[in-house]
Amino acid sequence: MRILGNLFEKNQAWAEHIHAEDPSFFQQLAQSQSPEYLWIGCADSRVPANEIVGLMPGELFVHRNIANLVIHTDMNCLSVIQFAVEVLKVKHIIVCGHYGCGGVRMAMENTTLGVIDNWLLHIKDVYVRHEDVLEVLEGETERLNRLCELNVIEQVHHVCHTPIVQKAWQLGQELSVHGWIYGMEDGRLQDLQVTIEKESEISSIYRYAVSQQG
Repeated sequence: MRILGNLFEKNQAWAEHIHAEDPSFFQQLAQSQSPEYLWIGCADSRVPANEIVGLMPGELFVHRNIANLVIHTDMNCLSVIQFAVEVLKVKHIIVCGHYGCGGVRMAMENTTLGVIDNWLLHIKDVYVRHEDVLEVLEGETERLNRLCELNVIEQVHHVCHTPIVQKAWQLGQELSVHGWIYGMEDGRLQDLQVTIEKESEISSIYRYAVSQQG
């Protein structure tokens, strides 16, 4: 099927509904975007970023990938962070994982899957780093969900280790980085209490003397 007619029908119904509620909505949206939040989340189709925080288009800048990873060589993710911080001037970066994450689950297994194995190695590294905590937990589900939490915490620090974020702090920009996790069984978000707001809250080895130019 070359044309997915059902999706175009749903789009038309959605657009008409939004327009009926606010005739100027799309005209205003087309002018610019000024979100206060950057959301770095999992690509899982059951975790729609805007919907679970009740925000409309234009209010949340979004980057999603398998298992919500922030990898220092991923130019896609880093470009999104830079645009959000330096151009959009977001005030909050939210790294949000979810319980039962399939990517995290696959990383816990020893099955070879193909190209994605390279991506999942980053989660395996998190597991090894916290193996003493994870191995004492009873049951696979408990270990999986704790690893989902630990992975979010790790990625929060990865965000803060970027020169992009540190430059913003050094320039006095208001910017906080948060770690959240989502429960699909009840639709609720949980704050993992790892909010970082300044350089002094990260290890000195990761701090940069970032140029103030540009």
